[in-house]
Amino acid sequence: MQTVQPVQEQKANRVINALALAIPLAVAVLLGIRQKVDLGDWTTYLPHINGIINSLTTVLLLMGFYFIKQKNIEAHKRTMLAAFTLGSLFLISYVLYHLTNESTPFGGQGWIRPVYYFLLISHIVLSVVVVWFVLRAVYYALSGQIARHKQTVKYAFPIWLYVSITGVIVYLMIKPYYLH
Repeated sequence: MQTVQPVQEQKANRVINALALAIPLAVAVLLGIRQKVDLGDWTTYLPHINGIINSLTTVLLLMGFYFIKQKNIEAHKRTMLAAFTLGSLFLISYVLYHLTNESTPFGGQGWIRPVYYFLLISHIVLSVVVVWFVLRAVYYALSGQIARHKQTVKYAFPIWLYVSITGVIVYLMIKPYYLH
C-alpha cells in the first residue's frame, strides 16, 4: 500500500475541490449561453448518444460492484475506470449538445409531468454532488488509500448509480420530444 505525502495530499485536495466546483459552474455558464454555436446537424444526435453512455455507465457501475464483492480487484479497477471515462465523455457530449442546441421542453401532461421534473431535478442536483465524491474515490484508489476509498464509495456509488439510472429514465421520458 502506498502512502501519500501530506503536501501531495493537500495538492490533490485542492485540485479535487477546484474541479468539483469548476465543472458544475462551467456547465451552468455554458448552458446559460443563449447564442448557440452551429457545429452541424450531427449534434442533434448527442442526447441519444448520452442515453447510451448513461446506460453503459450503469452497467459498468453494477459490474464494478459485482467484481469488488468477488474480490476481483483488477476487474473492478478496469471497470470503474471505464465508467469514469464514460462519465467524462458524457460531460463533453452534454456540453456540446447544449452549446449547439436549444433545450428540449418536456411535453408530457398529467401525473407524468411532476414525476419527470422530480427525476430531472434530483438527477441534476445529485450529478453536481457526485463529482466531488467520484473524484475523491478515484484519487484514493489510484493513490493506494483503500480504506479512504472504501469510505468515500459508500456515498459515491449509490449517488453515481442513481444519477446514471435517472439519466437514462429522463432521457427515455423526453426522447419523444427531440427533433431527431
